[in-house]
Amino acid sequence: MNKKVQFTETVLRDAQQSLIATRLRYDQFAPILEKIDQAGYYSVECWGGATFDVCLRYLNEDPWERLRKIKAALPHTKLQMLLRGQNILGYKHYPDDVVRRFVRASVRNGIDIIRIFDALNDTDNLKVAIEETVKCGAIASGAISYTTSPVHTLDKFVQQAKEMQAMGASTICIKDMAGIMTPKNAYDLVAALKDAVDLPVVVHTHSTPGMAFMTYIKAVEAGADVIDTAISAFSGGTSQPSTETLDYALREMGYDTGLNSTVLHEIDDYFKPIKAEFIADGTLNPISLSTDAQCLCYQIPGGMLSNLLSQMKMMNALDKYEQVLIETPLVREDLGYPPLVTPTSQLVGTQAVQNVLAGERYKNVGAEVRAYCRGEYGRTPAPINPEVQAKILKGEEPIKGRYADSLPTDTFEKAQETLGDIARCEEDVLSYISFPEVAEKFFAQRKADEEKVVKYSVEAI
Repeated sequence: MNKKVQFTETVLRDAQQSLIATRLRYDQFAPILEKIDQAGYYSVECWGGATFDVCLRYLNEDPWERLRKIKAALPHTKLQMLLRGQNILGYKHYPDDVVRRFVRASVRNGIDIIRIFDALNDTDNLKVAIEETVKCGAIASGAISYTTSPVHTLDKFVQQAKEMQAMGASTICIKDMAGIMTPKNAYDLVAALKDAVDLPVVVHTHSTPGMAFMTYIKAVEAGADVIDTAISAFSGGTSQPSTETLDYALREMGYDTGLNSTVLHEIDDYFKPIKAEFIADGTLNPISLSTDAQCLCYQIPGGMLSNLLSQMKMMNALDKYEQVLIETPLVREDLGYPPLVTPTSQLVGTQAVQNVLAGERYKNVGAEVRAYCRGEYGRTPAPINPEVQAKILKGEEPIKGRYADSLPTDTFEKAQETLGDIARCEEDVLSYISFPEVAEKFFAQRKADEEKVVKYSVEAI
């Protein structure tokens, strides 16, 4: 057979995001980067998603500097990031010029592949990011946010792939963020995409309900070119399945993975004690490592389940958790069956909690859900329940057309003016636009740290 199937390693981004809330510091993984570069991966996903926010908010790291250091240490491996289309790395839509600037800066600082998705699978929200990625000479991987509903059909996913190819996407990714794609559905969808578009197909899933190994095997048999996996120390549960296990199984089936199994074991041995540290300090909750088949019933990603549980606990309402699980798919249906991925998973989950606690559906509605119903997040997969939309908007008319077209075109310039000398480069301004308060706090801490270093240096002299 000798068919080739390649691997994207997720330990530096999605694996650690899924298991330890993205708390892996650069200094914790820096010593193993040389080995990661020798493993033979198709790519290493190391940036985007929540890494940007967490670097600034919790780790006191400049995400751009982190990316540059990873790039320097991985000269032979493509670096990959996850971008939320028009949302970039935040939770709202940004103007087109900001999206283009962010893409350019990402490529300039070391990114080779940008996986671009939209929470609603609205291709209008992918176009600018895909076009700019291609223009920068990087690989644009157009992603389908996989979900199931009466309106999410094989034909609809294939049509989205064709639209993304027309925009310039170099690969098509099936992004199964909840791990709910069954082996059969994976085989059927990959086969349909391989017939419809002349592009490599990448498959991404999670181990949450326990199907991921089977799903990947069937996807590869259908012709998938790349699969996302995590080194075994950070695999399983809400993360991806094990890199080494799938490498072993696929080799036995006659596939050429291109991976160096000896190096993989060295990488795993390195991360084992780091995992133990996160277990010891409570960051890694054992629940995150377990199999949770509930998401097959409620179609709720593992991370969303834990978030709902946390919300209910904070509100002293754990006794209503089951009611929230039942309410969540009902809210999703009312809102037009959005895929449950950031930020729509937060919108749907929070609204389900509000409905249950209030004892009345849509009595209390947050600003984000109201913005969603206005059309600020894009075209919904199915129409929003008109009665629910009317109740939420209270007479306000939904937006016509593409929301990003109505946004100001001087966002970057105004941010630059606001920051003044605080911003040392374009990347600082982009950090501020993405997370204003968090970035300001980081810039202040950066200045204080530098002044402290200067003070100690002078005293030493």
